[in-house]
Amino acid sequence: MRLNWALYGSLSCTLMVVLICGAFAFRLTKTPSATQSATFNVDASSQSARVMPDNLFGIFFEEINHAGAGGLWAELVSNRGFEAGGKNTPSIFDPWVKIGNDSNILVSTDRISTLERNEVALKMEVLCDNDDNSNPCPSQGVGVYNPGFWGMNIEDGQVYNVVLYILSVDSIDLSVSLTSSDGSQNLAQHTIEADEQEFSSWTRIEFELESSGTNSNSRLQITTSKCGTIWLDQVSVIPSDTFMGHGFRKDLASMLADIKPRFLRFPGGSYSQGRRLANAFRWKSTVGSWEQRPGHFNDVWNYWTDDGLGFFEFLQLAEDLGVLPVWVIHNGISLNDQINPSSLPSFVEDVLDGIEFARGDPESTWGSVRTEMGHPNPFELKFISIGNQECGNKNYKANYLKFYTAIKAAYPDIKVVTNCDGSNGQLDHPADLYDVHVYTSASDMFSKSQLFDKTSRNGPKAFVSEYAVTGNDAGKGTLVAALAEAGFLMGLERNSDIVEMASCAPLFVNNNDRRFNPDAIVFNSSMQFGTPSYWMQQFFKYSNSATYHPSTIQASNYPSLLASALTWEDTDSNRKYLKLKIVNYGSKVVSLKMSISGLETKISSGGLKTILTSSKLSDENSFEEPNKVVPVMTNISRAGETMSVAIAPYSLTSFDLLLESQDLRIFID
Repeated sequence: MRLNWALYGSLSCTLMVVLICGAFAFRLTKTPSATQSATFNVDASSQSARVMPDNLFGIFFEEINHAGAGGLWAELVSNRGFEAGGKNTPSIFDPWVKIGNDSNILVSTDRISTLERNEVALKMEVLCDNDDNSNPCPSQGVGVYNPGFWGMNIEDGQVYNVVLYILSVDSIDLSVSLTSSDGSQNLAQHTIEADEQEFSSWTRIEFELESSGTNSNSRLQITTSKCGTIWLDQVSVIPSDTFMGHGFRKDLASMLADIKPRFLRFPGGSYSQGRRLANAFRWKSTVGSWEQRPGHFNDVWNYWTDDGLGFFEFLQLAEDLGVLPVWVIHNGISLNDQINPSSLPSFVEDVLDGIEFARGDPESTWGSVRTEMGHPNPFELKFISIGNQECGNKNYKANYLKFYTAIKAAYPDIKVVTNCDGSNGQLDHPADLYDVHVYTSASDMFSKSQLFDKTSRNGPKAFVSEYAVTGNDAGKGTLVAALAEAGFLMGLERNSDIVEMASCAPLFVNNNDRRFNPDAIVFNSSMQFGTPSYWMQQFFKYSNSATYHPSTIQASNYPSLLASALTWEDTDSNRKYLKLKIVNYGSKVVSLKMSISGLETKISSGGLKTILTSSKLSDENSFEEPNKVVPVMTNISRAGETMSVAIAPYSLTSFDLLLESQDLRIFID
């Protein structure tokens, strides 16, 4: 079977459709233990309607779980600059591995690089030579290889851009190749030959490799069979085909685009703070040419990052996704230490410089750096979050006021976010938004749909920048976690007069480095899938700027139902839809009578029903079963202002009803 989406706009472009008859029947026709009656009444009149915020739902990126390094950022070489072992040499150079033994090659690090902020380079002393019968090199040569981040995904016919720096006073014959993990399969190769003294000063080499095969567990190999000493530095391999051509892994970035976020909060989280000041994300160290970025140790999540995914790249990603960037700045407080108050002015100035980098004229001091990086036009930076979860620190509010005052004086249009929660009482300092983080069990998350019901409507708006079901029932991303979060988001929709923004956390996890569970998107070097929580967010992607309609859902002695109603417009087709969402967090099938009043336009006779459910609450998606828990869509042949429907137990269901007299041709054949 297949779906024909003719004339239905982009409503279903990004929903995964499961059309296996057996699976469909298994999920939806299992024998229930009981049936519950309920009513769902929607007031769709214009008098009671309210437009929801433009930026209600977005995404939050943190460098955790190798989300960026070895993930969204498409660089394939790990520790490409040999800096991960520290400045004192000789140092470790993991994950680089020597090819050969001590009788034919010696490998170490050396502080000899020409790059001012990246002094460490790799030194290869080749002792063997194929022209020397007394000590010939092995048949495959000697050198080093880099396995990337748990294997490089190399695909047949794809082109990879390679850059490396070389220094040697000897003549060289160097082979740069992409091979299988054991070196037996050669996928692509390039030879660099030079006479003595040709590379006597550091030389940047750049070329392309086109793969003749596919291997998801490949490595980069640099070998020679010629005696001499060679230094290498800043070795990079990146696919030529990336998202929008800007270096982001295409499959992962596309999954972000598919949920239609309206903002991108970055770079953390705790990652923005660092456990110690020395290891915090400092934006100035992450801009300019990638070769000059020193990288830093992510001491919160315990791995090295080369900072290829830096401040500029985050701004570029936001622009590529068509969303607003939200920059979480360092306010002088890390997890285990903080600056002396006398040093705070330099941190404030650093943030103002960062805003100038993002928004300044091309001729300005920092705007010119952005221009040199290829982006003369300003980025649309309108939100600054001052720190992350430091409100309880004794110096936070004093620091905050220094940043707030300086930012508002220079950029009065920027909205400033405080870490201090204002949902239960008035703040004692100025702010445009206050940050709220919600990490809790599934049952408590569902109950928190009422979190903002009694919040004052005066003062700053709420920004729920991090929410997730955690604990045993969360697993690695379960159905029950997704349903609980759906209920929570319905509460945010209902309270969107005071809640302006919300995003889940964490966004990504490399399956080889799980530091936090659950996550929205799981990946390895070659594959990816969305957890149920990712697919749940598909139900909310049209809520931004939509018109919210008040509604009531009632069921006697069954507090497991939540619902919302809104009208949204598909800007591609100029069609309007009434979307009704119901989450059933209980074990009963619900016989639901829906009644819609006050509509100013008629409902078309057709529509689309989408359901997210599975056979067990603990069901998860995986690489083996990536579509175990995904939305399933079916046609509605008879839609109207009154409808009787069955809502499956433990499910999230939506009905998209086309408004006005528009031709709707959506059918399964």
